Amino acid sequence: MHNSLVSLTQDDTLAIIRLNRPETRNALSHAMVKELGATLKTCESKLIRAVYITGNGPAFCSGADVKEFAEQLEQGGPAAVATHIESLATQLHEDVILQIRSLDKPVIAGVNGVAAGAGFSLAIACDIRLASNNARFLMAYANIGATADGGSSYFLPRLVGIGKALELYTASQPVGAQYAKELGLVEQVIPSENFERHSLEMATRISKGPTLAYAKVKQLFNNSWNNNLQSQLQEETRAITEITATKDFQNGIKAFSQKRSPWFEGI
Repeated sequence: MHNSLVSLTQDDTLAIIRLNRPETRNALSHAMVKELGATLKTCESKLIRAVYITGNGPAFCSGADVKEFAEQLEQGGPAAVATHIESLATQLHEDVILQIRSLDKPVIAGVNGVAAGAGFSLAIACDIRLASNNARFLMAYANIGATADGGSSYFLPRLVGIGKALELYTASQPVGAQYAKELGLVEQVIPSENFERHSLEMATRISKGPTLAYAKVKQLFNNSWNNNLQSQLQEETRAITEITATKDFQNGIKAFSQKRSPWFEGI
C-alpha cells in the first residue's frame, strides 16, 4: 500500500513502514499521524511477523509539525492551538504508541537520521532501535516550552534513568548515535552507507523467528513494570507452558536434538 504521507511495503513476512514527508524531515502532521495509525493497524495481520519503521529521506522524524501549531495560534489564539495539540497528542498516543506496544510482534525503528521531539518518542516506543551512525536524537520539547509526549515520559526513564531523562529533556541538545548507544537509547549503530541494507537484514531475520514466542516475551516485558517478582514468575510459567503447544517450539526442540538450525513459521 502507498499513500502520500506514509508508505507500507511487505517483504515476505516483514512490513516496512516509511514516514514520507521528506521535505519537512518527516514532521508529524495531524494527517500523517492518522495515516500512520491506520498503517500500523494493517500490521496486525498474521502474515506480518515483524514491523520496521523508518523515514524517507535524510531524517527519521523531526517531531510534530510545529508550523501547524503556529498557524493555529495565529488564526485562533491559545484556545485553538490547545485544541489542536490535544487532538494530535491523543491520536498519536492511542493510534500509534499504544498500537506499537500492543502489536503481537517485534517493532523495529530504523533511525536513519534525526529523531526529534515526537520522532524521538516514536523511536523509543519501538521494541528495538537500530541507528545510522549519522542519526541524532533530540527531545526538543523544551525548545518550544512544551512538555514531553509520545510516551517519552514513560519509556525514557526506563531506558536511561530519571536523572539522565531529565537532563536530555532540559538540555534539548542533539545526542549522537554512539552516545545514544552508550546511554541505552539504541541497540546498534550501523555505518550510514550500509544502514538500510544491514538494518533491514536484521529486521528480516527477526521476522523469520518464533513470532508467537516473541509476542509472549514482549507482553512479559511490558507487564514486568507493574508486577512483583512472584506475579512475574507466575506469568513466565504460564507463558512458557502455553508456548509448548506451538509448532515452532516443537520444531525448535527437534532441531536442537538433531543439531541443526531451526526453521520457524510463526505458528
